[in-house]
Amino acid sequence: MHLIAMNILLISDIHGNFPALEAVARAVAGIDCTHILNCGDSLVYAPFPNETMGWLRTHQVLSIRGNTDDRVIRLLQGRTFKKPAKPEKRIMYTSSAAALTPENAADLLSLKKQRIVRLGDTLLGLFHGSPADHEEFLTAATPDERFEQLAGETACKIVVIGHSHTPFHRIAGGVHFINPGSVGRMFDGCPDASFALLSISKNRIDVQHHRAAYAVEAVVTALQRHRLPAVYAEMFRTGTKQN
Repeated sequence: MHLIAMNILLISDIHGNFPALEAVARAVAGIDCTHILNCGDSLVYAPFPNETMGWLRTHQVLSIRGNTDDRVIRLLQGRTFKKPAKPEKRIMYTSSAAALTPENAADLLSLKKQRIVRLGDTLLGLFHGSPADHEEFLTAATPDERFEQLAGETACKIVVIGHSHTPFHRIAGGVHFINPGSVGRMFDGCPDASFALLSISKNRIDVQHHRAAYAVEAVVTALQRHRLPAVYAEMFRTGTKQN
């Protein structure tokens, strides 16, 4: 049966930034979204792991795991990791893992690296980096040839990815590649949360990218309260990578 119309909220790379996630939720409050799809890196860098995981569960978000989530999972499993090696980065992972409630830890542990969803007649794939590589870094500047290669390796009509924190919509080989950008940790000089709205109807696929301002100082205050490295306050304030 063909879809009449369907609106889908696309998010990725929340990085534990619950105030930014709340801002996205407010921005789409008047839109009837049938699904919320999340491409991973839900945790680490902002100190709201439980609020973030709780929101994803409450709103029945279809999520996958990203590379920062992978490291938190390793810690939850009693293992460790080599990179990042810098203490000011490692503490962002260890503090997130230590703070998670058992319920939220279980939710994180249940996530897979990819997910395929059928929406009517449309097959949609969720990947963190790309269909070929969990940590592939795709951007709007990635050559057409690479997208053509990836299109030939997937049965999906729509591929939603994250990881690069770069919003884009590219079409190659008949496949729509969409990155909604980062909800919680943009690097383009603007700290506003980034997300996308996907509309699917019988004959059309539309993508709109959006930004939403959020209470950055609430994140800064929480970082200070948890005595986490000051460099991350600057990162959130300026919308730049910093570390």
